Amino acid sequence: MLISESSVFSPGEEGVYSNVAMRGRHADAYSMYKRGTRDYINAYDKEQGSVRSLNGVSKEIGNPSWKRSFLYILVASLASFLYGYHLGVINETLESISNDLHFNGNTMAEGLVVSICLGGGFLGSTFSGLIVDRVGFRRAFQLCALPMIIGSSMSATAKNLSGMLLGRLFVGTGMGLGPTLATLYVTEVSPAYVRGTYGSFTQIATSLGLMSSLLIGFPAKETEGWWRICFWVSAVPAALLALFMEFSPESPHWLFKEGRAADAEAAFEKLLGGPYVKGAMAELSKSERGGEAETVKLSELLFGHHRKVVFIGSTLFALQQLSGINSVFFFSSTVFKSAGVSSQSANISVGIANFLGSFAALLLMDKLGRKVLLIGSFSGMVVAMGLQAASASSLVSSSNEVYLSVGGMLLLNA
Repeated sequence: MLISESSVFSPGEEGVYSNVAMRGRHADAYSMYKRGTRDYINAYDKEQGSVRSLNGVSKEIGNPSWKRSFLYILVASLASFLYGYHLGVINETLESISNDLHFNGNTMAEGLVVSICLGGGFLGSTFSGLIVDRVGFRRAFQLCALPMIIGSSMSATAKNLSGMLLGRLFVGTGMGLGPTLATLYVTEVSPAYVRGTYGSFTQIATSLGLMSSLLIGFPAKETEGWWRICFWVSAVPAALLALFMEFSPESPHWLFKEGRAADAEAAFEKLLGGPYVKGAMAELSKSERGGEAETVKLSELLFGHHRKVVFIGSTLFALQQLSGINSVFFFSSTVFKSAGVSSQSANISVGIANFLGSFAALLLMDKLGRKVLLIGSFSGMVVAMGLQAASASSLVSSSNEVYLSVGGMLLLNA
């Protein structure tokens, strides 16, 4: 009986054929990669051509399942959760800390407790790229978690101002590492068609961390020593981050750059699934080859044809920080209290507004694109600042000052 090739390699059996063929080639994968990226791409193209000829037609296998990488995205997002938590943990607890550590009324000391973590963050972010290049993402995440565990423990057990400041400085180094690592890792392990959505997870995690710190801090003013519990709590997600990263895949991009092509293939199989490995490796080979051909020096970033992109990106980050958004996270309790508004209710509103803004970005990122969202975001910040300025104007009645001030702060936070 004559059997056609298309019936032999039916859609259900094609995946089996591809997996068996891939496993047969896996043993000598590394030697093939050593011959250069061009050989790998040619091998992939030949394989695709042979599969098409066997099937008689070209068949698209669709997008890889987002579920395979979803858990690893959540693990990486713990770093952003911790960043948000440590931004807000001082908000409700600052008054209790200053009373227990005997610097109440010392605005300089209070300001240092709030802001010294940003100094540590500067150190962490400065060396984040170097650390990733040396040890990879998994170990870098674990190094990020370590100072957060140590710093949280030091803050929780602090007996004086110096101990608290040292603990906050340690935490800050982890805060500087975390968001950078999370953003890069999510970008490199996500399927392309959900990369924007997954990228929003880091901001949502930051919002959830902020909300968690505000909620956990509510009893601090009524319960003696509760602020120490708030710092101890933050050590738990940091420990989970270090633990779960031990079982997470390394970035295939980093592995490939280190010459570990076989490990990169194994990571892609874990993240995307077997049928997508060869295509992902071929794309990675092309991008790495293009990257080598277009090596950019630091001077070219500042003065070459890349300077416009660098200037725009840096300016956007700077304007976001200069808007004063961090002051909302640090001092919203004090601001709302001075306005005669319950700090607990107001802080819940701040957390919800921040979360809703992040969730909206999650839904709209891949539909509207980043440029539209950036324009809308900065336009909203302009309106928020206008409301804040109007609340301080003599033209506004005292009864409306609170609504304008609080409304502007919530809009800015969203």
